[in-house]
Amino acid sequence: MGGGGWYMKMLAWREKHIKEKTFLVILALVTGVVSGLAAVLLKTLIGLISGFLTQRVQISNGNLQYLIFPVLGILTASLYVRFVVRDNISHGVTRVLYAIAQNKSRLKTHNMYASLVASSITIGCGGSVGAEGPIVFTGAAIGSNLGQAFRLSPRLLMMLVGCGAAAGIAGIFKAPIAGVLFTVEVLMLDLTAGSVMPLILASVAGATVSYAFTGYNVEFFFSQSEPFYTMRIPFVVLLGVFCGLVSVYFSKMAGALEQIFTTMHNPRVRFLFGSIILSVFIFVFPPLYGEGYGAINNLLAGNVSALFDNSVFYDYRSSVWACALMVGMLCLCKVFATSCTNGSGGVGGTFAPSLYVGCMAGFFFAYLINATGLVALPLSTKNFALMGMAGVMAGVMQAPLMAIFLTAEMTGGYELFLPLLIVSAISYGTYRIFSPYSIYTKRLAMRGELLTHQKDQSVLTLLKMESVIEKDFIEVHPDMSLKDMVGVIARSHRNLFPVTDSAGQLLGVVLLDDIRNIMFRTDLYRRMHVNRFMSMPPAKVEIGMPMDRVMKLFDDTRAWNLPVVDDQGRYIGFVSKSKIFSSYRQVLKHYSFD
Repeated sequence: MGGGGWYMKMLAWREKHIKEKTFLVILALVTGVVSGLAAVLLKTLIGLISGFLTQRVQISNGNLQYLIFPVLGILTASLYVRFVVRDNISHGVTRVLYAIAQNKSRLKTHNMYASLVASSITIGCGGSVGAEGPIVFTGAAIGSNLGQAFRLSPRLLMMLVGCGAAAGIAGIFKAPIAGVLFTVEVLMLDLTAGSVMPLILASVAGATVSYAFTGYNVEFFFSQSEPFYTMRIPFVVLLGVFCGLVSVYFSKMAGALEQIFTTMHNPRVRFLFGSIILSVFIFVFPPLYGEGYGAINNLLAGNVSALFDNSVFYDYRSSVWACALMVGMLCLCKVFATSCTNGSGGVGGTFAPSLYVGCMAGFFFAYLINATGLVALPLSTKNFALMGMAGVMAGVMQAPLMAIFLTAEMTGGYELFLPLLIVSAISYGTYRIFSPYSIYTKRLAMRGELLTHQKDQSVLTLLKMESVIEKDFIEVHPDMSLKDMVGVIARSHRNLFPVTDSAGQLLGVVLLDDIRNIMFRTDLYRRMHVNRFMSMPPAKVEIGMPMDRVMKLFDDTRAWNLPVVDDQGRYIGFVSKSKIFSSYRQVLKHYSFD
C-alpha cells in the first residue's frame, strides 16, 4: 500500500513539474540507451555461442557439425518459447506493427528479453535468420513498457515504441540515420516536428552505446578499390530491375513456405520437417549458416572462393562457373533456410537475410556478365554486391531511403551514393508492380489492421468498432401492434427501431417516417402489426468489421445509420455516420504529434 502511494506521488510530481514534451524527450533518451545495450548484448551472445561451436571446424571439407548445431539451436529456442515464455514471439516487426495499430502500442513485459534470448540461441547455433527483427521487437517493448510504467497515453506510447525500434536498429548496425528511417518507412510513424527530436535522440543514443562497447568499426568492411563510371548506369538500372524481381521472389516464397508451416498443427512435425531441411541446406551450402555476415564480407572483398569453405564442393573453388553457380544457389536457397528456421520453432528476422540475398544477387549479376564477356571493361563485383544489398532490402521492406542510408552507413560506401539511389528506387518500383505491401505488412494489411502514411486509412484503423456502436435504440418485435408501437415511439428519442425475434435475431427496422401517416389512425391500432410496415436495412455491419469497410458500406448505401450484428446475426446496436465522423476527429487530434 505504501509502495503504491509513493509511486502515485512520483507520477503526480512528474505531471506537475515536467512538461509532456520534455518528459517524452527524457524517456526517448533512456529508451535509446537501454535498447542500445540490448543490441550489444544480443550481438555478443550470438558471437560467443557461434564461436564456441565452430572453433574446431575445418574449412577444407564438409562438416557434419552443420547437420547438428542448427537443430540443437532451434530445439532449445522452441522449448524456451513454449515452456518459459509461453507466448508467440515470432515475426517481431509484424508484432510491433500490430501493437501500434490494434493494441494501443502496448507490448508485454517479457517481450523486452524473450526474443533476445531465443534469437541469440537460434542464430548462434546456426539458424539462418537475422538478429534485427528480434532487436526491433525488444527495443519497441522497452519503449512501450517504460511508457506504460509512467502511465503515458497511447499517442506517446506509439512514439516510444518507435524510439525503441530506431535505437535497436541503430545499435545493431551502428547506423543512426537508418534507425530513424526504419521507424518512418517500415513502422510508418509520421516524421513531424513533434516526433523528430525523440526519434533522433533515441537512435543516436543507441548507436553511441554500440560504438562505446564495440568500437568504431563498420559492420561490413568495404573499400571502393574500383571507381564507379557513369557509363555503368545502364547496368545499374538493369540491376535495379533484377533486385526488384529477386525481392518479389523472396517475399512470395517466404509467404508460401510460411503457409506450409501454418498447416502443420503439430509442433513436433514442424520441428522435424523444418530442421531437417535446414540442416541439409546448411550442410550442402555452409554460407547459409547463421546470419551470413561472413559471406557478405567475403563478397564485398571480392573473395568469392571463400564461399566454398567447409563445403563438400571445396575442390571446385577455382572454377569460374562453379563460383557463379554457388552464388546463384545461395541467393535462391537463403529464403528456404530462413523460412525453415522460423517455421520449425526458431526465432529470428528477415532483415539480415534480405541483405544477404541482395549481396548475392548483386555479385551474381556482375559476375555472370563478366564471365560471359558481354562488356569490354569488367563490372566491379564488389560495387554491384553493395548495390544489390540496398536494392533487395528496398524491395522486400518497401523502404528505399532506409536501404540507401543503412547500406552506406554500415559499409562506409558513401562513394556509391548515386548508384545506390538508382538501384533502390528501381527495385522499389519493380516490387510495387507486383505487391503494394512489404514482407512485414502483408499479413496485417490483408486483415485491415495496418497503419499507413495515408492519414485517412490510419485513423480508420485506429478507430475501433466498439467505440462507435450506439445501443440506445428500443427494440420492437414483429407481432407488436401499431398501438404498442406508438407507445414505444412516445418513450424514445430516436426515429429508428430495430425489429428482433425472441432469440435476438435482427429481422428488419422500422423508420418513423414510414409510419408517420398511420401512427395516429386509431382504427388501425389493433389490426396493424410491425411485420406489416417494417423494412429491411440497406446493409448490416458485422461486429469486428474494419472501419474502412464500414465506411464503404455507408458510401454504397447512402445510409446514415446501419445496424450492427454478431456472427450469428443477433442485433447489437447501430453505427451512424455522425458518430464515426465525431470519433474520427477525436482520434486524428489525439494521435497528432505536432
